[in-house]
Amino acid sequence: MQIAQILSPERTLSQIEGISKKRALEILANTIAESVPGMDADDIFRRLIARERLGSTGIGHGVAIPHSRLPGCEATIAALITLKEPIDFDAIDGDPVDILFAMLVPDQANDEHLQTLAALAGALNETAYRQTLHDADTAEALYAAAIEHDNR
Repeated sequence: MQIAQILSPERTLSQIEGISKKRALEILANTIAESVPGMDADDIFRRLIARERLGSTGIGHGVAIPHSRLPGCEATIAALITLKEPIDFDAIDGDPVDILFAMLVPDQANDEHLQTLAALAGALNETAYRQTLHDADTAEALYAAAIEHDNR
């Protein structure tokens, strides 16, 4: 998986301040809807919330990967935000989250969804990669750090 194929600079935000888990998911939904024609922010938000009700997408080490299948979605779409202060996300390790990498996949893309999710989780489990994301203090730097993993 190439991160640059699913993420764009318009869907990358750095050092967001003073938010909750719900607000973070809302920001991710709005960010995707604003940059992808035909996407509905409310629908995306409801789907991300519904997925969180099944179990937290906090994978540990301060990272969450909110994700959902989305009817009408033609290709995998991602958004990445970092938070100025970590928030409680009910992560598997109990640690608060400050890196959120959301992913939407086509409704029928079962295998692709799991492969992309696994690849993304694998990348985000790398300490050095997480640190480069943490160190990025602008959206531009965060996007560059995120896609740098493609060159490893």
